[in-house]
Amino acid sequence: QVRLVESGGGLVQAGGSLRLTCAASGSIFSINVMGWYRQAPGKQRELVARFNDGATTNYADSVKGRFTISQDNAKNTIHLQMNSLKPEDSAVYYCSADVQLAERGPQYRYWGQGTQVTVSS
Repeated sequence: QVRLVESGGGLVQAGGSLRLTCAASGSIFSINVMGWYRQAPGKQRELVARFNDGATTNYADSVKGRFTISQDNAKNTIHLQMNSLKPEDSAVYYCSADVQLAERGPQYRYWGQGTQVTVSS
C-alpha cells in the first residue's frame, strides 16, 4: 500500500508563513511526479506547485515568488514553503504523487487526505 501524509497546516495571519510536508511511504518503486494542489470551498481543485517528470517545476501564477516546493534527498518527502500568505490562499492543501509500484508497471496517482490552511486578515 501507498500512503501520503500531509502535515503543517494551520491558522496563520496574513503575511505569515507555513511549511507543509508530505511524506510518502509503502512499497514504491518510483515516484515520478509529486506536487501540491489546493481546493477552497465551492471551487475546483487547482495545482499549486509540482515537480514534473523532467525534474522541472511548475507553480500557479498566484503563488510564484511566494511559495517554494522542495524535495528531500530520499525523494519520498516534499515540502511547500509558503511565505507572504494571503487570505485567498486559504484552502485544503493536498499532496499528490504519481507512483510506480514496479519498474515496468503502470503509474498511479495517489492523494493524501489534505491539510487545512486558513489565512486570516
